[in-house]
Amino acid sequence: MIARVLTVAGSDSGGGAGIEADLKTITALGGYGCTAITGLTAQNTLGVKDVHPVPPDFVALAMRCVIEDIGVDAIKLGMLTNAAIIRAVAATLPDSVPMVLDPVMVATSGAVLLPDEAIAALIETLIPRAALITPNLPEAAKITGLPVGTQAERLAAGQRLLEMGAKAALIKGGHGTGAALTDLLVTRDSVVEITLPRIESRSTHGTGCTMSSAIATSLAQGLALEASVRRARDYLQAAIATAPGLGAGHGPVNHLVSIEAVRL
Repeated sequence: MIARVLTVAGSDSGGGAGIEADLKTITALGGYGCTAITGLTAQNTLGVKDVHPVPPDFVALAMRCVIEDIGVDAIKLGMLTNAAIIRAVAATLPDSVPMVLDPVMVATSGAVLLPDEAIAALIETLIPRAALITPNLPEAAKITGLPVGTQAERLAAGQRLLEMGAKAALIKGGHGTGAALTDLLVTRDSVVEITLPRIESRSTHGTGCTMSSAIATSLAQGLALEASVRRARDYLQAAIATAPGLGAGHGPVNHLVSIEAVRL
């Protein structure tokens, strides 16, 4: 049976992030994507113009409809908009399915997507349920209250996330500096550094959504955690390198990079 991935996240009218990026990624990596939309955004590569939250009960209903009929092998959580939606999602999550938590707080353009009271709800109800949490450096600092300027500090932030209940933490290095980019995969048994050349590009919109969805897809397909993270990192690296260059701001990556082009 094809691996089934439920993404619970916001919709991006520009198609580069959120539900749209998730579905492209899941499909490109061979999974079947289902959705529960938490909010509608009006945005493009230049920024987020407005966000319209979906009622929490409706988000939970959409999740149950998928879980009870189609079934899910992994769940990815992205932009959750507010505390009420976070608590509704937490109450609906099945215990037996791995959940990848992408703690979306601020858009690439700088727009705040998660207020402080919602971050508190995320810490309380979702981090303890996460098979993996995938914060970028600003998100890791915000959640843990720790500095993330050095590798040692980033490792400490990852370990703090484990203390907060996550089974594993991926501290992403994309917001760092230098010619190389290093992600830290922190578990209770090991610390794995995944280093790749940094690609200088303005086409970085939706990279967090893409990465977390790729990991969730691989977990749904039965890959181990480290293998899932490495596959996702390689996929995202290629997607950035071959980005189509759309828009005047932070453009989308090439989600279809893993699919061989069919020429008519």
